[in-house]
Amino acid sequence: MDIQQIEKMNSYLSFKLGEEIFASDVSKVLNILEMVRITEVPQSPPYIKGVINLRGDVLPVVDTRIKFGLSAIEFTKHTCILVMDITLNGESIKIGALVDSVLEVMEISDSKLKPPPTIGDKYKTEFIASMIEFNDQFIMILDVDKVFTTDEIADLKDSIEPTEKDDKEKKPVEKPKTVAKKTVAKKIAPNKK
Repeated sequence: MDIQQIEKMNSYLSFKLGEEIFASDVSKVLNILEMVRITEVPQSPPYIKGVINLRGDVLPVVDTRIKFGLSAIEFTKHTCILVMDITLNGESIKIGALVDSVLEVMEISDSKLKPPPTIGDKYKTEFIASMIEFNDQFIMILDVDKVFTTDEIADLKDSIEPTEKDDKEKKPVEKPKTVAKKTVAKKIAPNKK
């Protein structure tokens, strides 16, 4: 009797930025929020859209499209904010990432993961952990811990520190609503060949 080796399955949340599909390990996504008013932060880097109030905490919101070298995000009814947990130098930092739309949760086995491509200097591939081929297209799996450099995290902290003090003197910002879990609860199996 043969003993079959059990393949390790990982869960990834897929989302769109422009025409491209990306995914992140679901353990890095803390929440999916509907769009709310974002308070701009003066003199912040171009990719920082501003901040929102997340249950009493100030959450910096990043325009992920600008961060990835695409045009700025155009807001639609599908635009949402992924609350991401990023680890930098052993410290856990929460960042809101604007995405065009959230697609679904995918269950992918380790054997289906392919190494990121080497495509020259035009694209930053250091934050692509791996790729998967799904339904005749490639999906890039992000290493969200590498998406932001140490300098960029310092920029984020510098940008929101004055805002925290100012926000105490102002009325609270509208609190975001969590998108219903059923919108991303659909699970799919990897392609079988």
